Amino acid sequence: MRFNAILRASASAAVLAACAAGAAQAQTAAPPRSDNSVDAIIVTAQRRAQNLEDVPIVVTVVSAQQLRDAGVKDIKDLTILTPGLTVTSTTSETVTTARIRGIGTVGDNPGLEASVGVLIDNVYRPRNGVSFGDLGEIERVEVLKGPQGTLFGKSTSAGVINVLTALPKFVFGANAEVTAGNYGAFGGSASVTGPLVEDKLAGRLFIGARKRDGFYDVNVGSGPRTLKEDQNQEFATIRGQLLAKPTPDLDIRAIVDFTTRDESCCVAVQLNTGFNNGATLSRNTILNQVHPGATGVVDPYARLAYSNRPTDQRVTDFGGSIETNWRTPWGGALTAITGLRNWRSINGQDSDFSAADLLYRPTDGRNGVAFRQFSQELRYSGEIGRLNYLVGAFYANERLIREDTLLYGADLYSYFAGRVLGGAPGLIGVTPGSALQTDGGIQDHYQQNDDTTALFTNDTFAITNKWDVTFGLRYTNDHKTLDEGFHTTGGTCTQGQAGYAGLVRAAGAATAAAVTGGLCLTFTNQQFDNYHFQQRKLEDQLSGTLKSSYRFTSDYMAYVSYAHGYKAGGFNLDRTQQTVITATGPTFVPVQNTSFKPEKADSYEVGTKLQFLHKSLLVNLTAFYQTFDDFQLNIFLGTSFTVKDIPRVNSHGADLDIYWRTPIEGLSFSGGLTYADTQYSDTRPNDPDFKLPPAGSVVGGALYRLPGTRISFAPLYSTSFSGTYEHALFGDFVGRIHADTKYTSGYNTGSDLQPLKYQKNFFLVNARIAIAPKNDRYSIELWAQNLLDKGYKQVAFNGTLQGTETDAPSIRTYEAFLGAPRTFGATIRAKY
Repeated sequence: MRFNAILRASASAAVLAACAAGAAQAQTAAPPRSDNSVDAIIVTAQRRAQNLEDVPIVVTVVSAQQLRDAGVKDIKDLTILTPGLTVTSTTSETVTTARIRGIGTVGDNPGLEASVGVLIDNVYRPRNGVSFGDLGEIERVEVLKGPQGTLFGKSTSAGVINVLTALPKFVFGANAEVTAGNYGAFGGSASVTGPLVEDKLAGRLFIGARKRDGFYDVNVGSGPRTLKEDQNQEFATIRGQLLAKPTPDLDIRAIVDFTTRDESCCVAVQLNTGFNNGATLSRNTILNQVHPGATGVVDPYARLAYSNRPTDQRVTDFGGSIETNWRTPWGGALTAITGLRNWRSINGQDSDFSAADLLYRPTDGRNGVAFRQFSQELRYSGEIGRLNYLVGAFYANERLIREDTLLYGADLYSYFAGRVLGGAPGLIGVTPGSALQTDGGIQDHYQQNDDTTALFTNDTFAITNKWDVTFGLRYTNDHKTLDEGFHTTGGTCTQGQAGYAGLVRAAGAATAAAVTGGLCLTFTNQQFDNYHFQQRKLEDQLSGTLKSSYRFTSDYMAYVSYAHGYKAGGFNLDRTQQTVITATGPTFVPVQNTSFKPEKADSYEVGTKLQFLHKSLLVNLTAFYQTFDDFQLNIFLGTSFTVKDIPRVNSHGADLDIYWRTPIEGLSFSGGLTYADTQYSDTRPNDPDFKLPPAGSVVGGALYRLPGTRISFAPLYSTSFSGTYEHALFGDFVGRIHADTKYTSGYNTGSDLQPLKYQKNFFLVNARIAIAPKNDRYSIELWAQNLLDKGYKQVAFNGTLQGTETDAPSIRTYEAFLGAPRTFGATIRAKY
């Protein structure tokens, strides 16, 4: 009901704005350009307004018009406009990960911070998924590549996405849009801005809502799920701003926003159900014997999923910020930014991704993640002679709560204990009535508090009128504490360990070890019960940068740079255990120290920024070499998540960005290419997961493929190119054709680099055709995203309880979350 009310309000506002636009006098068209030079592209990559061509940093800038043309609504849509950027989501749209040059946090563990930071209006967001949502009215987006260890909230190891929304204006304006498309898509938004007190106070209000049916058909089996589609969308947001200018030297911007999502997401499709059935039945075959119709024919791009449990997700995100800028009497400028965010996601899940009833997460609020963050930043900047200086301090308090509930389904005992473990648990009294009962399972609680304090400086000294040197340094203190509590109902590990000796006598040591290990998975291990772990982690880190740039001519600048960044360490927010062999058999002991190290990055770059053809063609080219120590790899092994500190990742390559306003009137291009060869070092850690297969075997440790190979989600090539052509039509109307393309070479989508998880190269196209009067008061647009309907995998993974890399290939099941199919529709815009 809330969504429908907001949607009706948005649509009504759109109609009113359209009527106002039609009744108003036409604005005077902008005077024609005297040349075809590219307008100056202003960025704040060094926390001050600069021309992109003067900044010794790799920055891809996306303007408001480019965002509209490409249909960008959230950070996930940015991928088609940014070479080297990949954004994926998995078990929920809130589990969203951004990667730059192949580097990014992997997996569903909220304890891992982001390798690519996201800031919205200068407020750092604690995770990429927290940033997922409608961005509203955008001024521009800056994507900074490489470690950012000085200026942007927390230090990051791979890059920053800096989102800047439109300011309130002191001239009245209004705009609105209504969009309809396939999959039942319908949405609208409207905004108004203008003066509230002449020359002193201006406001802006944005309201929007969107709705769409799901991309997947769902076989719900015997339920209790009833919804037969998935990955639908039901979204509403409101955002209000005030901009006060009490004096010429002081401005204050206040922002408040609220967003809600009520959707179903995300099911997965099967990629493979065993290389062959051979002598050992595949787990998928057993699953269908226990529950006929649990899965079907493997055809992932038919987008037919199997899920008997609901995948409802409810997300609320609200908060605000106050930014004050004061140009002091002493010649400098003081900036203060205060942010408060409160975000919560409740997620249901069919955890076995089939119509059988093995494992699930409930939708009643017992499973979810919440973040509450307060942040404060102070900066003072100015110029003294040839020195442009900036000093500042940053503080953030982040509270993370995870309620991790995983429950047993009605088919779990018969499938796992009865068939996978061959009925052996019954020999030691693990019977259907005594363990793995329906709706038993785990209910774990994690609460993490994180205090981050930093002092930083970033200063540029002009040695000559052409030669600049920039020095940045940051000291960060990060203090994390974690409280954990565990509860298990219907577990089997205690019985398994107690019955080990009897199983040895009845079936032999090998079978006894296999059965006991199966009964002692993390989510069936009662030894976690009554444990209340407390962990603490304190980190002090230095990061920063050193750059030197030289402008040979007004059209040619070159630079070299070094940057050191890092991503804070943390804790694995999942059950972790180790096997201890005793005289009476194996025991499975909870691990109390689940911490992992900070991820440290060093980057070396040599770049040039060139302007040709009277500044109508901009070419920015950079070569880079990067190293990452203790790379944080989060991997799902088929039963649980674990975090591994990979000793070293090396990356080298080049970035190219171009902007070209051609001699043909109305025709322009922009885009770029990223070449990044990003590989694990060939050092093999002393860890059983990295153990090579023995001679004549295809089964080794879970991560044995990693050393010396390209890392997951790291395409060798990635290109993004956009083209726009505007031309006068009949009367006072102008036509506009725009296309965005993204080519990505092949890469593996699995953390373990299993070949079946490989995604071959693919090519995406978005297109838009618009017609509008010259005064641009309204427009009618036809659009398509993924125009060629290219099917591709976002993430592939091992089917839950259906085999891991340490099992024979003939039994394993692999599944995947897919990218969106072709969508198309029409949009009507009006503005005043």
